[in-house]
Amino acid sequence: MQQANKPKTRRKYDADFKNEVVKMLGSGQTAAYISKALGISENLIYRWKNQNQGVKKASGEQNELALENQQLKDRVRQLETEREILKKARRAAPLSIFSRQT
Repeated sequence: MQQANKPKTRRKYDADFKNEVVKMLGSGQTAAYISKALGISENLIYRWKNQNQGVKKASGEQNELALENQQLKDRVRQLETEREILKKARRAAPLSIFSRQT
């Protein structure tokens, strides 16, 4: 008798396992060796590696954007302070160097 064809269930791996596999790959072990040792496909290993690199790249870009954002906020604060100083100076000496006589 033939057994009913059951659909294959996908195995799920947690983030720690995936990170360890990527570390193994980064330490010089080949994907073929890792796949045989752990019983997973080489394609899966390479997919995890690419995902891991994408996460690192995205976090690096976020750090750069956060730094640039902070620098821009500091510059805006500096310009606002300079503007306030100029406003006060203009009010204190209305006919001084800030106004033209034509």
